[in-house]
Amino acid sequence: MNSTDWPTGQFEENRDHLRSVAYRMLGSLTEADDAVQEAWLRLSRADTGDVRDMRAWLTTVVSRVCLDMLRSRASRREDSLEADVHVPDPIVTRIDDAPEEQAILADSVGIALLVVLDTLSPAERLAFVLHDVFAVPFEQIGPILDRSPAAAKQLASRARRRLRGTAAPDATPSGSAEAARQRRVVAAFQAASVAGDFEALVAVLDPDVVLRADVAADSPFGPSRVMHGARAVAGQSQQFVHLAPYAHPVVVNGGPGALVAPHGRPLALLAMTVQDDRITEIDIIADPERLARLNLTELLDD
Repeated sequence: MNSTDWPTGQFEENRDHLRSVAYRMLGSLTEADDAVQEAWLRLSRADTGDVRDMRAWLTTVVSRVCLDMLRSRASRREDSLEADVHVPDPIVTRIDDAPEEQAILADSVGIALLVVLDTLSPAERLAFVLHDVFAVPFEQIGPILDRSPAAAKQLASRARRRLRGTAAPDATPSGSAEAARQRRVVAAFQAASVAGDFEALVAVLDPDVVLRADVAADSPFGPSRVMHGARAVAGQSQQFVHLAPYAHPVVVNGGPGALVAPHGRPLALLAMTVQDDRITEIDIIADPERLARLNLTELLDD
């Protein structure tokens, strides 16, 4: 391979890694792809003759791109006058996907954890994701943030403290006993919804369950909101009993979920977080534009 082909080959070899880094940083599939594309453009313009570790160099570049995007996002939120309820982009697959596809999914991160990562500052999120998830040394993280390695370590530690007790577990392999147990809990929730059994719904929900709905203005699941508590969430769930028979079980970021698709038309995607045989979080996306970008109709094909 000549000197011109080497950077290109290294980029393609590390593309999946870069996308994984960007997705965990941003919680958006589209923005992650944009960040990886920007890293490619910067590579194409750079003199990489002295680069010996292209994976580390590319990780640094895509991290800086993500940091700029996170800072821009934080600035927009500060300027917004409206409360923003946002559920990160999910990775959705069938329950019976091939083992190799599930292996790829197992490298993803749970929706509940992505939601919590959204509460961190851009610098905290970058330090935590790079160090705790991808084992990037603080000596490499510090310069990305224009901080010392010691300051980068403090940012990651601060993020860890903020996440402690709130972060949900990562993806669970779909063939595991734990995944099967989680699916049974979700099936019990769906059965109680179909039956309109309020007390059965409460029983399967954690007392401190959180429901987060990111929906379009005219959605039957609207408006966008965050709800807390088993009885409040159970009462809300009862309002959609007529949609429960149209819920197809799916895997969302390695956890149990449901795609609500009356007459084959995706209406809503639900991601469930299950701990200790109770549902602790329900995240709903019911925005037609976002659902269309996910190509969910493919999951409904026999």
